[in-house]
Amino acid sequence: MYPEMTAAELAIQLKEDKPLNLVDVREPDEWQDGHIKEARSIPLSELQERINELKQGDQDIVLICRSGGRSGKACDFLHAQGYKVVNVTGGMLQWPGEVVYGK
Repeated sequence: MYPEMTAAELAIQLKEDKPLNLVDVREPDEWQDGHIKEARSIPLSELQERINELKQGDQDIVLICRSGGRSGKACDFLHAQGYKVVNVTGGMLQWPGEVVYGK
């Protein structure tokens, strides 16, 4: 299995300027409706063909979606491929920080 963190724990890590490889797996319309500034958008529907974009040094890949379900599926898939992943439980529904809009 892989580790999980809450949206509040993620917010603390970002506030402390910890380097994170944060990937939002929601669809583009959801991303545009509000996302975390430090995140990159790689929708779950495109994850397999864009898997080469995930690596960012030795950092674990932190995955977030709306509630934690899709990011959990992405974690299952990537963990099986040998990636170090962390699922953000509660997702954007529980996100206590600021969001940015648009692309």
